[in-house]
Amino acid sequence: MKPFLRGCERVPTRALCLILSVLALSVSSAVAHDVTPGDAGYIQEIWGVHIIPFIYLGAKHMITGYDHILFLLGVVFFLYHMKDVAIYVTLFAVGHSVTMLLGVWFGWGINAYIIDAIIGLSVVYKALDNLGAFQKWFGFQPNTKAATLIFGLFHGTGLASKILEYRIAEDGLLANLLAFNVGVEVGQLIALFVILIVMGYWRKSANFMRQAKVANIIMVVLGVLLTYQQVAGYIASTA
Repeated sequence: MKPFLRGCERVPTRALCLILSVLALSVSSAVAHDVTPGDAGYIQEIWGVHIIPFIYLGAKHMITGYDHILFLLGVVFFLYHMKDVAIYVTLFAVGHSVTMLLGVWFGWGINAYIIDAIIGLSVVYKALDNLGAFQKWFGFQPNTKAATLIFGLFHGTGLASKILEYRIAEDGLLANLLAFNVGVEVGQLIALFVILIVMGYWRKSANFMRQAKVANIIMVVLGVLLTYQQVAGYIASTA
């Protein structure tokens, strides 16, 4: 981490470097979509409708979900108009919400390692897209709106798979899931608010484009690391 932090000292917007540093440490030491033991125990033990606690859990998951934050950062990185930000964030939110709600309600589960590896690839994809890699390498530009929606579906599936592991009670399930989803969106808005403030100041720097390239390369590395960890975990779990 030391070379990365030294590079950050040359970036005017140190807040963004701090965010990336924290995310890098998280990727190296945590499991995507993980639920803390205390939260897991709470989910397993409660019955009935608990709106406020599930809103809190949803917001906490989004704010501490480094995979979500990395992808969200990549999505808004070069969006300069609030209308565009609203469109892309809404697409991500719709995708995330649909598969999370339906996945838990109907019991659709995918191996957590596999889905989290795909989520890692979503970070790689978006960072490469920001770098213009697809145009340079293949001569075409993927549909960014469709990609945001599709990867949103995967992010929601990842969360659904994790929630299913804790066998949430059927009593009050729909209300609790809706509350959790509201919390996720609240958390997303909080994270987005911080990101947009940092990006707003950073874009005023004369060196923004050069530094933006470095930041997106770092995001590619973090996405690859996340994907590698999940693939290695899957191989180990099936050995």
